[in-house]
Amino acid sequence: MIKTSFPPVVDRNTVVLVLGSLPGDRSLAVQRYYAHPQNQFWALMSGVVGTDLRALDYDARLGTLLSCGVGLWDVVGTASRVGSSDAAIRDVSANDLAALVQSLSSLRAIGFNGGTALAIGRRQLGVLADTLAIVALPSSSPLHTVGIAAKQPAWDQLATWLHRTRPPETPTRS
Repeated sequence: MIKTSFPPVVDRNTVVLVLGSLPGDRSLAVQRYYAHPQNQFWALMSGVVGTDLRALDYDARLGTLLSCGVGLWDVVGTASRVGSSDAAIRDVSANDLAALVQSLSSLRAIGFNGGTALAIGRRQLGVLADTLAIVALPSSSPLHTVGIAAKQPAWDQLATWLHRTRPPETPTRS
């Protein structure tokens, strides 16, 4: 079955671009990024942007990401795939990642959500990969069964490039 990714969610203020491989069946059915309830993407990104994205509706989630300088897209434009596993992706037609990257003048870093996105995306970027910070992220997919606590530190690296201030820590008393 041929599956097609969504348009990019970016604007002129995108500083960090998070790239997945290809939306899973649940996401495709509802036309929303990371729609599977067990996908950890929204929880992981909540830590990065300092807002509980899971508590927001979908449009507010996307708006919050954009307001924090985070964009989303996928490295695969179309492919054949049975089910939602990246291992089943065949006959890849890539998105024009290089053109998107060149159009984002504020872009400083790309986070690849999982090994498949990293492998395909790095090939697409070519020499452009040398001009940006590249962050290999453990997949947020429920098929990648490492717990969220083990994944979060890698995802938190994305905050390095974002223009946000963390609330001051409350001093503890001994």
